Amino acid sequence: MARTSGNGRFAEPPPATAQTMVMDGEAIRRALVRIAHEILEQHADATQLVLVGMRTRGVPLAERIAAAIHEFEGIDVVTGSLDFSLHRDDLSLRDAPPLVQPSELPESIDDRVIVLLDDVLFTGRSIRAALDALIGYGRPAAIELAVLVDRGHRELPIRPDYVGKNLPTHRDDLVEVHLAEVDGSDEVVVRGNGNASQSAAREQKGKA
Repeated sequence: MARTSGNGRFAEPPPATAQTMVMDGEAIRRALVRIAHEILEQHADATQLVLVGMRTRGVPLAERIAAAIHEFEGIDVVTGSLDFSLHRDDLSLRDAPPLVQPSELPESIDDRVIVLLDDVLFTGRSIRAALDALIGYGRPAAIELAVLVDRGHRELPIRPDYVGKNLPTHRDDLVEVHLAEVDGSDEVVVRGNGNASQSAAREQKGKA
């Protein structure tokens, strides 16, 4: 279990320059299967769900979880994609305008339960932008958040409902999620996280 400080945030490990894989393809698969089960436990009527992936890597995550739910229950859960680029709060700080990709959502999301999918939860600012973008399409009954990795260091009061892996990190670390649909392979890599790197290295050594 990830250590937390007195204020409930992840305890920050000392910075380092190591690089390691903290999740391989099988670990990612297991995490998404578990999230799919947890979503079903919370929602008896899965037909009211819409799994919305935040571009870019949230989209294949939504599709994989929908496929898992179909395998478990035989239900085809609606999926969609959401581009939130124009709702970011750092647009004035950028030298160039963002690359806007199309959002693909059901004709109506009114009274539906939206599960928003993202690969990494960090400060919470991307989620805030995604919520603003999503509300522009209608009035859902509820919006929930599922992430593959929660790395801590929140700057906004945002908390996920479903988490694949809680990962303590230093604020300056880079957490990279690679997915086969986008990157050609499945893995989560941390650059510069001393604690996570050492822990993952021990796990891999134990499996060797």
